[in-house]
Amino acid sequence: MRAYLLLMLVAAAVTYLATPGARWVARRTNAISAVRARDVHVLPTPRLGGLAMLLGLVVAALLASQMPFLGPVFDEPQVLGIVGGAVIVCLLGWADDVWDLDWMTKLAGQILAGGFMALNQVQLTSLPTPGGLTIPSARLSLFVTVLVVVVAMNAVNFVDGLDGLAAGIVAIGGVAFFLYTYSLTQQASPTDFASLATMIMAILVGVCLGFLPHNFHPSHIFMGDSGSMVLGLVFAGAVISVTGQIDATVTDAVSGAQRLPLFIPLLLPLAVVLLPLLDMTLAVVRRLAAGKSPMAPDRMHLHHRMLALGHSHRRAVLILYVWTAVFAFGTAALVRWRWQVVLTWLVVAIVVALVLTLGPLRTRGRFLDDDVASGTFPTATVDVLTRPTPSDPDKEPDHDRSAPRPGAAGRTR
Repeated sequence: MRAYLLLMLVAAAVTYLATPGARWVARRTNAISAVRARDVHVLPTPRLGGLAMLLGLVVAALLASQMPFLGPVFDEPQVLGIVGGAVIVCLLGWADDVWDLDWMTKLAGQILAGGFMALNQVQLTSLPTPGGLTIPSARLSLFVTVLVVVVAMNAVNFVDGLDGLAAGIVAIGGVAFFLYTYSLTQQASPTDFASLATMIMAILVGVCLGFLPHNFHPSHIFMGDSGSMVLGLVFAGAVISVTGQIDATVTDAVSGAQRLPLFIPLLLPLAVVLLPLLDMTLAVVRRLAAGKSPMAPDRMHLHHRMLALGHSHRRAVLILYVWTAVFAFGTAALVRWRWQVVLTWLVVAIVVALVLTLGPLRTRGRFLDDDVASGTFPTATVDVLTRPTPSDPDKEPDHDRSAPRPGAAGRTR
């Protein structure tokens, strides 16, 4: 456990220290998020946080390669597949953040990254169900692997709409999955706790924690596509690396319902990305039903709906954190406790989350209001002439001074 915690700490420290440099690069390359009608932020903001995330990932992976404890993990090319795929999508995201690539080019790059991972043995060959469901052909296995990777990347990208939201959700879900894979490794190999999935999840959580201080509202930098795609790909890589290595006889011995633990490797990843996946699915269906492209932007994402309910920016993010923790840790708890106990506490947690979401917190009091948190109070007008524009990347936005907060239904980002 100490080795994994060290990797988490190193990934967090490197990402945290590298983020100001990524911010500098973003300003110099004009990778700036302008204020658009569908956006929530009110000042143009650098958006190349993915560069710092990638550096944290690479440095932590290099450190892990020098640990004798994790030596067996590097005997196979899976780490190269995950890190190499992250490099590909980070560069793709950088290009998109600078030049705003069309969706077909981005999709082609995502498929390339997924294919690179598959060629380096990060590939789904079976599904973790009771008895095991083997994918019958190498071509179908490649297709399913790439599909899972592309869906994971776009799910994280879709939910990245509020300061700190995507990084926090992935960090919370990553902790739940980290604890699950570590427990699974203890069950399967009591004398050797080295695990690719556990290592990757530890690094992923560290990367998110290192970036969050710069990204939580009011954000100094956005992760951009270069960051959201890296998070999605690395998470998918960790999930894929563990699903094909489940011993049903070991998993069946874990406490819980008689057969339910066998489904946990399939259920837990879905629980972790439930909010991003739900948001992406609703967006695609909504846009196709309106005769639009599935990639056409709108203001109907889950985070937009939270703001429309009356929640402040910070409060909306924290409530979505709560929902992620409820589903992720509720599923992971099945490894240790009987399903009846887990279900009871899950119902209680869902009720609490509903009260936080729909209760009086959204209309009464000033708990975690954005203006209270920043020490300023909202004003009636916004002097748009004082805002820096994307064409002036050298002019630094003043993110420490809270911008006026419009009414909940009229916020933009």
